[in-house]
Amino acid sequence: MSSSDTTRLNTMLLQSLWDFILGYNAWLRSPFFPVLFSLSVYLTFCLPFVVLDLLSPRLAWIRTFNIQQKSHVSWTMMWSCLALSLYNHVVFLFPLTVLHWFWRPASFIAEAPGTLRLIWDVVACLLLFDFQYFIWHLLHHKVPWLYRTFHKVHHKHTSTFVLTTEYSGAYETLSLGFFAGVNPLLLGCHPLTEMLFNVLNIWLSVEDHSGYDLPWSTHRLVPFGLYGGAPHHDLHHLKFKSNYAPYFTHWDRIFGTLHKHSD
Repeated sequence: MSSSDTTRLNTMLLQSLWDFILGYNAWLRSPFFPVLFSLSVYLTFCLPFVVLDLLSPRLAWIRTFNIQQKSHVSWTMMWSCLALSLYNHVVFLFPLTVLHWFWRPASFIAEAPGTLRLIWDVVACLLLFDFQYFIWHLLHHKVPWLYRTFHKVHHKHTSTFVLTTEYSGAYETLSLGFFAGVNPLLLGCHPLTEMLFNVLNIWLSVEDHSGYDLPWSTHRLVPFGLYGGAPHHDLHHLKFKSNYAPYFTHWDRIFGTLHKHSD
């Protein structure tokens, strides 16, 4: 199969996927959709790691993948994190998405994006988010008032587990949600691209906070240490003063804030 045939096949598959999604047009246009979509994707991605946390006290081989092997996740810890996440979604995120729905009603074109354009835009959104989060995160550690007032909540747990992903105050949740939401608009992305970026972004954030270093983890798949992953972010929660970028390592390298477990 030639490269042009492969491109056409990929485009057809994307169009089929987009046509399927457009079949739920009423849901897509609902003010409930953005919050329910992000929350359901988040909880779905969290579930396998929650199962691992529940099984790890009984199965020693699971604990071998724990980054901090002496840590233990209790039901109380899980529930407190989940409760805060649900509270932020219901009390803050949902009203804002309704306002956004009134201000800018959803509109969808019939044609799917091209494969290369979709990949390019998803990567661009991810790199832009990584930069924005790095700057935001660095400032909220370097300025004591910002850390104490807004970011300290997220650092309650020095050993990460998956439900700490969204254990943060409303301001932090809204700030990071704003970056993730505005980037596809700034870059003129197709709605399908925006959805796939958000799914990928949620997965990477969940994996970052999972507390597990698994053989198939993203940082093991990306070569040359370009991607930090769960060990990178877990060390940030443990040490506080390093590894501010959420995903990639280049900004921490440039600013001299990159540290590894072996350091």
